[in-house]
This record gives sequence, C-alpha cells and structure tokens, in this order.
Amino acid sequence: MGRAFEFRKARKMKRWSAMAKAFTRIGKDIVMAVKEGGPDPDTNAKLRAVIQNAKSVNMPKDNIERAIKRASDKSQGDYKVVLFEGYAPHGIAVLVETATDNNNRTVANIRSHFNKVEGNLGTSGSVEFMFDHTCNFRITAEGIDPEELELELIDFGAEEVFEDEDGIHIYAPFQYFGAIQKELENREIEILSSGFERIPQVTKSLNEEQTADVEKLLEKLEDDDDVQNVYHTMADSE
Repeated sequence: MGRAFEFRKARKMKRWSAMAKAFTRIGKDIVMAVKEGGPDPDTNAKLRAVIQNAKSVNMPKDNIERAIKRASDKSQGDYKVVLFEGYAPHGIAVLVETATDNNNRTVANIRSHFNKVEGNLGTSGSVEFMFDHTCNFRITAEGIDPEELELELIDFGAEEVFEDEDGIHIYAPFQYFGAIQKELENREIEILSSGFERIPQVTKSLNEEQTADVEKLLEKLEDDDDVQNVYHTMADSE
C-alpha cells in the first residue's frame, strides 16, 4: 500500500469527529460551490461533490436544501479560502486550510493558536512544499475490481486505488479531480464522497511528551470555526 493508504488510515478516526463541526464545514463548502457555479447540482459539478459529502456524514436533506437556498441569496456573504503555514513545537510543519468571511479575525486567531503553544506562524510557501496536494474519491466496492479500476483510471490521473471496509478509494494529484469525477459519472459509478487532502511527503516521530505538545496546537486549530482542515508532518503514534 502507498502513502495515501497510510495517510487515510491515520486520519480516519480523527476527521469529522464532531458532527456539528462537520455540518458547519460542509455548509461553508456549499456556499462557496453555489457562489462559484450556481445552485443547480446538475450543472455544478463542485456542488454535486459537496452534496455527496454531506450525505456521507448523514447531513439531513432539509439542511442541505436550506444551505443551498441561503447561499443563493445575494445578501449571503462569500467565504474565502486562506492557507496558513507554520511550525508546531519540535519542528512539526503544520498546514491549516480555512474558509473565512473575515480575514482579519482568522489571521489573529490562527496566530494566537500558534503563539500559545510556542509555535511559529510562517510565511506563504514556508511549509506547503512539504505536502502533496491530492484529490480523492470514495466509491462503492460492489461489483468493482480495484486493481482493474486502477489500470483504467491511470489515463485520467489516478495514482493510487485501494479498498477498505468503507469502499474503494481513489487518489490522484488535485488537478485531476474534474477528469476523474466526470469519468466515474460517465460509468455510472456512485461517488460516496470526494475531496482534497494534503499528504505529508515525510513524517517525523516524536515521543509521548512531545506528541502531547503538538496535539495541543492541533486541537486548538481543529476547534476554530474558521478552520476546515489541518495537516501536519507528525508521524501517527502506534
């Protein structure tokens, strides 16, 4: 198995841990998708993907429809995606993806989180190069051979295809998202969820005490309402 498999295994129990937080994140994704491509999922591939993700975390249909309607209102402000880069204690690189309607607030909060644990907020480009920007899809495994599918999707940019108890997972560089999404839809293969992730190229192992220091920062960031995703180079503790 490759790095994408190991990355997913390490993050599986941590991501979307709080249902309310998951709904908040997806609500912002819906707003951004509607503002970019309109409220009709049939003609807005990005919105189609977000709705699939909403269903995958059991977001009620009424919540999804309300979020789309609210996003269509011209008075609804837009969210801007802002990336923050820095270091946690013990030299662990941290990449923070945010979606904000108030950049000054978000900058101040993220800087505060780093400062409180003696971390350092870096400049643009200071750690982003340490992560591979990938896209991913989760599809049903029923009636599909992962190895055969991988060979067929290589031409569309897929780099790693594997199966676990949640289905078949497809990973590729982020720029191939649209091509793979279109091909899966053309084949009438149901997409259960999809998205983008940043996989660390190299990870660093820490002892228990050092890990606790880094976890303090990660928890503060994950709890921030403006934060969508947090990535880091700390190796997963066994």
